[in-house]
Amino acid sequence: MKYDLIIIGSGPGGYVAAIRASQLGLKVAVVERAELGGICLNWGCIPTKSLLKSAQVYEYIKSAGDYGIQVEKVRPDLAKIVERSRAVAQGMSKGVQFLFKKNKIDHVGGSGYLKDKQTVFVKGADQKETEIKASHIIIATGARSRELANLKQDGKKIIGYREAMTPETLPEKLVVVGSGAIGSEFAYFYNIMGSKVTLVEFMPNVLPLEDEEVSRQMERSFKKAGVEVMTSSTVESANVRGKKIEVSIKTSKGVEKRDADVVLSAVGITPNIENMGIEDLGIGLDGNKIKVDEFYRTSVPGIYAIGDVIPGPALAHAASAEGIICVEKIAGRDPQPLNYLNVPGCTYTIPEVASVGYTETAAKEAGYEIRVGKFPFTASGKASAAGHKEGFVKLIFDAKYGELLGAHMIGNNVTELISEAVVAKNLESTGQEIIRSVHPHPTMSEAIMEAAAAAYGEVIHL
Repeated sequence: MKYDLIIIGSGPGGYVAAIRASQLGLKVAVVERAELGGICLNWGCIPTKSLLKSAQVYEYIKSAGDYGIQVEKVRPDLAKIVERSRAVAQGMSKGVQFLFKKNKIDHVGGSGYLKDKQTVFVKGADQKETEIKASHIIIATGARSRELANLKQDGKKIIGYREAMTPETLPEKLVVVGSGAIGSEFAYFYNIMGSKVTLVEFMPNVLPLEDEEVSRQMERSFKKAGVEVMTSSTVESANVRGKKIEVSIKTSKGVEKRDADVVLSAVGITPNIENMGIEDLGIGLDGNKIKVDEFYRTSVPGIYAIGDVIPGPALAHAASAEGIICVEKIAGRDPQPLNYLNVPGCTYTIPEVASVGYTETAAKEAGYEIRVGKFPFTASGKASAAGHKEGFVKLIFDAKYGELLGAHMIGNNVTELISEAVVAKNLESTGQEIIRSVHPHPTMSEAIMEAAAAAYGEVIHL
């Protein structure tokens, strides 16, 4: 079986690359050992957003009295919430199946192994082996939950994100280790559902990759919601004692103990690159990830890598962009390398967090003289009417030329607002151009215009 392109992995990097390659006239096969759509569609981005939506609806109903609506005896049905989440994921996976048929992409079920730079062995669930060949091969095998040596996951008491998505019962007490996007989102979900949540973070701030002001606001929001936040702390051990787990946490004040029913390890991810022939072919590595150039070519001609297996942000939309650039280069087009400073990040807690570009600290470290504008949602008419006044928009500009360098938001629906800043930054827009762009009233998006105005001393509603 001969193809122009074989892609190993069908996540947001793999399936998007496959579709774009087919559009460009390439004959494509995708090797996938599990469900089409990969972790994101089946066990990551999509099903978690379904869980979080259920939590948001529950939170809304509990606070219905604030809106003049009386509701009695509201309670969550955990089984139904999980069932809905799985149904949403399955629907998205079927959507990828449809897109493969529409674009005449072959799906080869099984685990892929690189025999040489043009040959992939695929071993199916029935142990049957298939050999397929192509002039180009893309590795897009994604990643899995990273395990700490002192926090071995058993899938029941000490779990990763997959088990956290399908709980049979609600833990009375939950310790979440790691406060990145995954840890923070699950801390929010379980807290709203009724668990007593302790969130442990090694760094000084929760969401440690975000702007410090955003991180501090998120910590205040967590504490207000009843989550115990322990920053600058590490879990030294988690020992199962009958039905409970005794968790020892090293803090600046000494070692503290917490009892938990479940411990969720959310300390990052590990790329899936083992046992697929990468070492045998001599493909260069950067630590535990595959080393690539700006067009995702590895050290072996004809073999490429995208997504979570390469250095850079482990984000679905980044993997998709990488896949498109990679196959356009393969097809002889002239794509521009991806500007990673213009790849947004989003966290779907309540309040939501979204950002793109330089943080204030990073901009200063890069040598910029900056202007900073900040607009709180407490001054937004739409936020007040919606009952979501928590948070703010913060914009960072180059003081010399006025170019937008970074945008950082925390508040209701800011994951939808961030795209305006991404486009503005991509077009090298200035603060004055944002100020002079009329925004509709009343909307949450007005905060972007007002934050820009604040940077230049022109803000109206503060």
